[in-house]
Amino acid sequence: MNTNISRRDFLKLAGVAGVGAGIASACQPVAPTVMPVTHTSSPQNQTGGDMDLLHEEGVKKFVELIGTDEKFWKDPLTFKMDGDVKVFEVTARDIDWEIADGQIFPAMAYNGRVPGPEIRITEGDTVRVVLTNEMEQSTSIHFHGLLIPNAMDGVPYITQPVVKKGETFTYEFTARNSGSHMYHSHHNAAEQVTKGLLGAFIIEPKDKTIEPEYDSDYTMILNDSGMGFTINGKSFPYTQPILAKVGERIRIRYMNEGVLIHPMHTHGFPMTVFSRDGWKLSPFQCDTLMIGPGERWDVIVTPDSAGIWAFHCHVLTHAESSHGMFGMVTAIVVQ
Repeated sequence: MNTNISRRDFLKLAGVAGVGAGIASACQPVAPTVMPVTHTSSPQNQTGGDMDLLHEEGVKKFVELIGTDEKFWKDPLTFKMDGDVKVFEVTARDIDWEIADGQIFPAMAYNGRVPGPEIRITEGDTVRVVLTNEMEQSTSIHFHGLLIPNAMDGVPYITQPVVKKGETFTYEFTARNSGSHMYHSHHNAAEQVTKGLLGAFIIEPKDKTIEPEYDSDYTMILNDSGMGFTINGKSFPYTQPILAKVGERIRIRYMNEGVLIHPMHTHGFPMTVFSRDGWKLSPFQCDTLMIGPGERWDVIVTPDSAGIWAFHCHVLTHAESSHGMFGMVTAIVVQ
């Protein structure tokens, strides 16, 4: 992952590419409701100049925050070895989570973060995930997309009892199918998952040649309703950009943990799509990819020109209002 870009570099690129054309933005509160907040007209008494100023303030804040959230793109969960078994410890807690400045929601989190830390292993590994529940609500973990024994599927009253407050439950299985997967609650999921009980579960293939080559690897978890519209638990301008160089092959793993469809759109260059739900596809190109609830898509983006390129959900009520851009918006900054 390329992180060698300064705010000065960003501003220099902005002068070349045009920030106004690339990412006009500002922080806009989003209510924690299932249906998106829509803004069909400007607030009463707001002038064009007011709107422009709010957009500009958002850009400045986005620039100011570059590099300040080191865990936004990569937050791996460390494991311990018990013989040949990789042991991961996951604790569910009730917390307050801030998606943007002053926008704090009651959340449910794995190990104190939203999304929970990434679990990354290799095909063929034997894994033990020990869940401890410190929340008021009971819960469980479902390993979304993994081919595992029925008893480890994590669905209360079908494959296991609920995990009540103060209890633990141990999941153990061997990773069979490589790909970009997820782990999340399967108990009161409409609330627990959209409020933060979710994370990436990535299984690297033993045979690396079955996947295209790439230089950097980003996971983008989309969520909505429980805490507004977020990418990796944050709302623009508190998201972080992808930092790249011309010709860099960027792998992006989309994961939709929300209840709505999010068509993700890249400006400037297409995506080459090669996998859906961990299963290989005949590659195809697009610049807008529909990510449905529960889906995972893997793409390669190879920028061929420098600049700041907007990157956002194209359901516009998830991304932009008269107060500027918010929610599911970031950028690819190319040197």
